Amino acid sequence: MKTRIGARRWATALLALPLLAIIAAVAPGSASAGPDGGGGHRDQRDYWGVIARNTIGSPVAELRNGPFTRFNATGTLVRPPYGQGSLGIEVANDSTTLSPSSEKVDFGNEVDFFGKPVADLTRVGFHVFQTGENISYGGTTVNMPNIRFEINPNLAANTTTYSSLVWVPDESPTPNGWSPFLDATLTGRWFLTGAAGTVTGCNQTTLCTFAAVQTALADGGAPATIYTAAVGKGRDFIWVGAVDGLRINDTIYDFEESGVKTIRPRPGA
Repeated sequence: MKTRIGARRWATALLALPLLAIIAAVAPGSASAGPDGGGGHRDQRDYWGVIARNTIGSPVAELRNGPFTRFNATGTLVRPPYGQGSLGIEVANDSTTLSPSSEKVDFGNEVDFFGKPVADLTRVGFHVFQTGENISYGGTTVNMPNIRFEINPNLAANTTTYSSLVWVPDESPTPNGWSPFLDATLTGRWFLTGAAGTVTGCNQTTLCTFAAVQTALADGGAPATIYTAAVGKGRDFIWVGAVDGLRINDTIYDFEESGVKTIRPRPGA
């Protein structure tokens, strides 16, 4: 059964087992790393999930198995870049009574990145499973999921303490399959919401490169800091697809049906 607005969780009841057996059963195991991984998976406390206050309508953000496909020119098996699973995302464009009527969802982490400097972001990106249908839904506009950091911009020119720093990627080069790693520091464009976007000039009307938005945030005020990090979609077009291998600096987040795993990239990757 599909879980809406959240990730599926499976639990196994451990009854009438000695304490040592319970500890052994839940102790972190190891798994092989993905194509860019060097140190394998590392289990950690999982603070990932749907950010309720940033979700509109009844979208799906589900840790799932796959997607796998042979629907390509060669008939070869296409699989998630890491492990067996991914983060499945589904949003509709006309399903609420709000204006705009489209849905929105953020699947993210409100704990682990809190207080970290925005200036310390040096490598950000993900892999995406894009479809031809999604491309057609966007028409002449790129229709892709985003990476969002809620931040305190700490601008000298404005007293606002909240903005969303959003990556708008270029179109995936691999329709109907998994993309290579899309580097958000080198491709696509970024914008800031609210007063920070107005002051810096990096807003939804005039998007900026990653380097430009970092420069705009460094206006002489205190360093901008992160509140949360998330993968999301909306509010714009219908989109049904998946994301895997979210990278933030030296950690790759492998989305699996059982939870979010971390991988250390190979040195130099």
